[in-house]
Amino acid sequence: MDIATTPAIERIARVLAGEHLSANAQGEERHAGPEVDATWCDFVEQAVAVLKTLRDPDEAMERAGDVAVWQRMIEAALEGAGDQGEGAIEPEPAALHDGP
Repeated sequence: MDIATTPAIERIARVLAGEHLSANAQGEERHAGPEVDATWCDFVEQAVAVLKTLRDPDEAMERAGDVAVWQRMIEAALEGAGDQGEGAIEPEPAALHDGP
């Protein structure tokens, strides 16, 4: 199994920023990478909200695995962000991130 090198909050925030900026998603930029690198921190609060929503698995998720493990993993991701939204995590250099 691959293990990400960036926090879940950052990865989700980058996806949200990409969705907002990229022409491949909802935005207008053809190559939004630099803009995502510059603005993903603006989406941390939304990323925290997404993770908070996922704390409780749905029925399909429950059937697929251990609910207690899932909840501990989500809580660990939230604790890693200080569970306080924007500014709670330090941005990693753009060259080191492992995804959108």
